[in-house]
Amino acid sequence: MAKKTFSLRSRFRSFKYAFQGLGHLFRFEHNCWIHATIMMIALVIGFIVKLDALEWIMLVFAIGLVFIAEIFNTAIERLTDLKSPDVHPLAKQAKDLGAAAVLVASVIAIIIGLIIFIPKVFA
Repeated sequence: MAKKTFSLRSRFRSFKYAFQGLGHLFRFEHNCWIHATIMMIALVIGFIVKLDALEWIMLVFAIGLVFIAEIFNTAIERLTDLKSPDVHPLAKQAKDLGAAAVLVASVIAIIIGLIIFIPKVFA
């Protein structure tokens, strides 16, 4: 296989593909809509309670963690469906593990949100 040379055109094309992936995620993944709604609520509350820089960093990190987990979970689901269109115990485990990653990321994000917002709301 020939070594590819660097080109701006190929770099821009890779961004195009990444944005297509995000578009697919937000159009077809219903759980992503829930994550996006909660994200918007958290961001609005963050502006209302005037988070400091470190709190914003933690909030953005938590939100990003959930979306990254959702993206990987969706990729795992698509590849599993491609490779194993019929029900198979290992395919189910792969999908369940991907979903578990989203669950763990979401719980971590909720805990971070509570640590940030509870003291602000009760102050």
